[in-house]
Amino acid sequence: MSDDPPVPANDSSYVVVARRYRPRNFEELVGQEHVGRALTNAIETGRVGHAYLFTGARGVGKTSTARIFAKALNNPGGPSATFDNNDDVAQAIDSGEDIDVIEIDGASNRGIDEIRSLRANVGVRPSRSRYKIYIIDEVHMLTQAAFNALLKTLEEPPEHVKFIFCTTDPEKMPITVLSRCQRFDFAPVEVSKIVKRLQEIVAAENAEADEAALELVARRAAGSMRDSQSLLEQVLSFSDGHLTADQVHSMLGTADDERLHRLAQAMCERDAADALAQLDAAVDAGVDAGRIAEQLLGYFRDLMAVTVGCDATLQRHTAASMHGELKKLGDAWGLQTVLAVVALIDQTLVRIRHSVYGRVLLESTVIQICNLPDLQAIADLAAAAGSGKPLPPAQAAPQKKKLAADPAPPIAGQPATPTSSSPAPAEPLAPVAAAPVSAAPATSPTQPEPPEPATSSPATSTPATNSPAPAGPADASGSPPSPKMRLSASNVQAVLAQALQGVQPMTASIASMAEAQLEGSSKINLVFPAESSMSMKRMDLPEHRGPVSEALAEIVGHPVTLQLVAGAASPGRPQAPKPAPKATAKERMERMREIESHPWIQACVQTFQAEIVKIDPKQ
Repeated sequence: MSDDPPVPANDSSYVVVARRYRPRNFEELVGQEHVGRALTNAIETGRVGHAYLFTGARGVGKTSTARIFAKALNNPGGPSATFDNNDDVAQAIDSGEDIDVIEIDGASNRGIDEIRSLRANVGVRPSRSRYKIYIIDEVHMLTQAAFNALLKTLEEPPEHVKFIFCTTDPEKMPITVLSRCQRFDFAPVEVSKIVKRLQEIVAAENAEADEAALELVARRAAGSMRDSQSLLEQVLSFSDGHLTADQVHSMLGTADDERLHRLAQAMCERDAADALAQLDAAVDAGVDAGRIAEQLLGYFRDLMAVTVGCDATLQRHTAASMHGELKKLGDAWGLQTVLAVVALIDQTLVRIRHSVYGRVLLESTVIQICNLPDLQAIADLAAAAGSGKPLPPAQAAPQKKKLAADPAPPIAGQPATPTSSSPAPAEPLAPVAAAPVSAAPATSPTQPEPPEPATSSPATSTPATNSPAPAGPADASGSPPSPKMRLSASNVQAVLAQALQGVQPMTASIASMAEAQLEGSSKINLVFPAESSMSMKRMDLPEHRGPVSEALAEIVGHPVTLQLVAGAASPGRPQAPKPAPKATAKERMERMREIESHPWIQACVQTFQAEIVKIDPKQ
């Protein structure tokens, strides 16, 4: 750190903080210790290359490191990482006046003529130092012709010439140039290291600052040490000698963490009026709508990180002390909802940059967030429905006797229209409600369907679902087949029905259309009706045939071969399934209670705030 005394502001020779406190040796580099160590080892071992490329974001120390490296190489006593900053060469390099260290701005000297002039001067030996060093800043701004003119010199420069390139966008450089350089990537400086450096600068400036205020400045700098020092100088001139967090927010036009947290809590509680009031208070306090949107994006980034289980060290935009509050809010909101909010705010930021009505856009986004559905519950419900696993007990909503007052009866042949009291349409219920119904095998027209008990006994329930087990056809003895049983012509249909209970509903629906016939001891023919050729083709797919074969093998204890056979049309076998007999009023009521008590249906009703408007008869 520089020991120069602070210069009065009214002095014409005043040097800004970012220049006055820039690092002057490898030990003073903050956040780039890996680069300093590599360059130090290269100097001490004599492995100094002829071209270096320093890449990284703005203000992370690329040009400062290039000057330090130049001072180390041109040390009067020979290349050394421990040089004297008070000698003439080092002071001339620091001030940019050394004739052997040439700094070139690639943005303003980007043409081929400038590079030709550089090539003409490369052969001239240095005047007083060991090396002639060219430092080209923002080198990616050179034209393609300029890069081409530099290639040969860059590959085989004279032994007294070193090149150091600095850039924030290495992707724009030709690969032929990149391959001729030793590349060092400068990482963004951590917030804690920036705060420590700012504390040293504040002490050197004979000022005082709260740690919270310096942390705000460091977070606002987004990993740039130079930006943090420029912001510190700005807020120090605003304060009266003691810098506080409120002064930083007032000077930078930002909202504090507590204000952002209250706004997020209002949105989580779906209180749009309170959320707009919080937003209005922030704007009245002098915070720009676009700045609030940027801060909200950073806030929800930290909320997302905390929700997935990260600790306080990964919070980049909020104070570490808020980790507990963020954890509570993330658990209440759910990860899927937080991800949706991040996407909404990001889209709003893009729109705000192209609109003069930024506040209106932000307010509409806030209201939209307040009205988001519980996306985490929807995701959990979809995952449970897709995997066939039971829902957790906490997700099963209590049974509602009446979901809506006086619902309008559905008109025959038309979809039912939800009432005004239902915020979400009832259409999403159709695929979920159909899953447990379609999984049950069709009953024979001549055999009445046995009544299903309200609760499944341990002997008949299956661990794959909480819904009542569908009634399967019985074998010749009248009892369901047991595992590891012997196949026979009398029980082959019952064994198939038992196997279909353990496969996906779609597979079970296709296979249940066929009649099982035993051939030999381990071969089952699935005879499909003549009019079901499409179903037989679908059953022949590996995703349908494979699970059924595995389920049969599990039951009988040995591999089973499935043969798909197309049946012949005959008067004895109907060409089309006969319509199921019309259910009695008692059967309809029992089916209504069965559907309403199903945990998936209850979860859908609770998640979508929906109502059951129609239940199709069992096919």
